[in-house]
Amino acid sequence: MRLKFITFRGAFLFLSATALLLAGCGGGDTKDSDELPPVDSTQTTILNVNGEIFSIPSPIQTAFLIKGSGASYSKEILNPSNKSSEYSTNFSKALNLGIYGADLGYVTIYDQNQDAIGYLNAAKKLADELGVSGAFDANTIERFAKNLGNKDSMLVLVSVAYRSSDAYLKNNDRSDVSGLVLAGGWLESLYFATNVYKIKPNGDIKRRIAEQKTSLQSLIKLLTQFYSQPEYTEFIDNLNDLSTVFDGVEFKYTYEKPTTDADKKITTINSKSEVNITPEQIESITQKVKSIRSQIVG
Repeated sequence: MRLKFITFRGAFLFLSATALLLAGCGGGDTKDSDELPPVDSTQTTILNVNGEIFSIPSPIQTAFLIKGSGASYSKEILNPSNKSSEYSTNFSKALNLGIYGADLGYVTIYDQNQDAIGYLNAAKKLADELGVSGAFDANTIERFAKNLGNKDSMLVLVSVAYRSSDAYLKNNDRSDVSGLVLAGGWLESLYFATNVYKIKPNGDIKRRIAEQKTSLQSLIKLLTQFYSQPEYTEFIDNLNDLSTVFDGVEFKYTYEKPTTDADKKITTINSKSEVNITPEQIESITQKVKSIRSQIVG
């Protein structure tokens, strides 16, 4: 599949119940909240770039993981929604649209309805300025308002909103924009995880941070295809620096034969995967992610 088909369909998978912006999310013709499907927080973004498969864990997985750890809602770790007017280039708008997408998923999962309105408006503003204004038309905004407080419906409605963005970018060969949106959402979710881990260390979050080693490599490969554009140079160089910090993170896979209960027709996978990441490595990752994000959000 040609690169131009990797658009908002991949970039906003994390905001959907099923594969965001794919047919499974309920379709653009959904009219009532009770028609919307439930949210599946296990989804992963799968990209096919010129025959090469990239797997990017969805930021909404991280947001569910953070809430599941018992961490309290923290508005301070979000990019303020009123800063959307500060982004003047398509490069910064696309990255921050991805960041606001992750923020919107986070506030929705924590049932922060008032904050959700602010992030919806911020996303609408940037989408309009990027030329994909159909994503947040009057009808869609009205449906958001009617479904405030319904977490599953809100998440699915965000996916429906971006469906038209996907079509526009796909037809106009603007894959560089969608790649930046994906990178912004990924970076913001890692920023969430590192911040929460400092306050409330958790084994699952520690593992999620470590797993981003592979995801980061995929993002760099994707974005490097636009490296000739000046604005990408510093950003990709920073991602490469972050990748160097991740180099010391190690994974160990131990195979154990699966067991099968013939009567119950259940097979249990017994193999184990272990990750080795030191406190020093986590701190280095935390500081580098914070630095990159600061340059993006301003």
